[in-house]
Amino acid sequence: MAQVSGVSEAHFARAFKIAFGVPPHRYLLSRRIERAKALLRDTDEPVTEIAFKTGWASLGTFGRVFRDITGHSPSDLRARERAASHKLEKVPHCFVSAAHRPDLTIAVSEKRCRDMADTRDPLQQGEQSCTKE
Repeated sequence: MAQVSGVSEAHFARAFKIAFGVPPHRYLLSRRIERAKALLRDTDEPVTEIAFKTGWASLGTFGRVFRDITGHSPSDLRARERAASHKLEKVPHCFVSAAHRPDLTIAVSEKRCRDMADTRDPLQQGEQSCTKE
């Protein structure tokens, strides 16, 4: 991605983290785990197959990273999601899916607030900033 952007890998990683609050590699890991969570929730495929489908060469690495990010093993999360889904059977699937999407809005909002704080006119002392003070 850095090469396509025309910048060095280090510069790209720095700019990405500033913009989104997480390094590119962590973001990609999170997206892969989010996809795995959706497959665990919505299919009966074995955990091993889901690990390979989401790009993991090692089931052990998949399990460790999955646990680091979600706090649960893949099998445990599947059981929890299925138990919770029985309570949501009357809710349209699109609403349930939207509730499971990763939320980057907080990181983006914080970035915008930092940018606004940097560009705020010092003569406007009475205005509130969007960060907690």
